Amino acid sequence: MIIENAGIKGLKSDLAHLDSVSSKLGFVRWQWEYYRATYDLKIENKPTNAEYFLRFNSRAVEGKLESPYAILALEEAYIGRGTFPHGLDYESPIPDQVLKIANQKLAELKKQLSE
Repeated sequence: MIIENAGIKGLKSDLAHLDSVSSKLGFVRWQWEYYRATYDLKIENKPTNAEYFLRFNSRAVEGKLESPYAILALEEAYIGRGTFPHGLDYESPIPDQVLKIANQKLAELKKQLSE
C-alpha cells in the first residue's frame, strides 16, 4: 500500500545525513546499490503479533552511494505486512494503529530532512 500524501517524495538529502536521521527514527538501510537505497522500519502489531514494514526508496541524483556526500532523492513511502519467510504483502489491510505509527515516523522524517 502506497502511503499517499506522506510528503517525503522529492525530498533530497546527502547519504550521511539521510542515514543518520533515518536510523534515529528506527529505519534501517537494507538494500542498496550504487544508485539507489531502500530504508525499512519494522512496526509490530502487538494484538496479532503481525509485523509490518514501512519502506521508502531513494535514488542518487548526484554521485554514488559509495560516497557519504552523494545526494539522494526520496520516493514514495509504502507499507506491507511481513510474510514468512522473506516477503511483504502489500494488499493486506493495515491496522489503524500501525498506520498511525507509520504516519508519525514519516512526518518526523519529513521534518528533519526539511530543516
